[in-house]
Amino acid sequence: MTRSALLLLADSRFPAGAHAHSGGLESAVAAGRVHDTATLHAFLTGRLHTAALVAASFAAAACHCENAETLAELDHEYDIRLLSPTLRSASRRLGKQLLRTARATWPVPRLNLLAASPDEGSHHPVVLGVVCAAAGIAPEDAALCAVQGALTVPADAAIRLLGLDPGEVSGVLAKLAPPADRTASKALTLARMAQLKNDFSMLPALGSPLLDLAAEDHATWEVRLFAT
Repeated sequence: MTRSALLLLADSRFPAGAHAHSGGLESAVAAGRVHDTATLHAFLTGRLHTAALVAASFAAAACHCENAETLAELDHEYDIRLLSPTLRSASRRLGKQLLRTARATWPVPRLNLLAASPDEGSHHPVVLGVVCAAAGIAPEDAALCAVQGALTVPADAAIRLLGLDPGEVSGVLAKLAPPADRTASKALTLARMAQLKNDFSMLPALGSPLLDLAAEDHATWEVRLFAT
């Protein structure tokens, strides 16, 4: 495992496009559901047990994959777990941006496994898993990277949207560190079970209907700070 590569990939400054998204937080702020650090903590806890677990499971599974056909199957399974067309499109855009940056950062043959993906690109967690493998990052850390991304994207957005103290937001993330580690560990176990059974439909399918509906509404806003 390359620890420096993990730190680089998990850094919010890594140019993979995540800074343009809020993970649904912009809608939650507009609706008044998130307005301070306490409600941010609640919002992130919800993401931890839904979107983060799903994304981490798929990232860990993709990190293990060594052929394009299996990755295409994995991508399909993730696609049917996203009920919102807006979120499906955003996930693929983020995947394309991550792959583009990864090709410049770690130009290795492993990334060519995604060449057989749909024209619109593979979903972000699938690309993340392959990129982690290309960078020498182990599946367990691919899962952790996915979990951290699911938390830090809305946390960073909260600072911009609500003007929260960055130190206090970091404190929220620190409190969530132990359950984040447990979520990543659970995701790795689920990915390994699915691979042993050769059945990716076993991977978790935990959604957030309110966020799905909010994403579709958010896409109609004439003025918004974030893409999602």
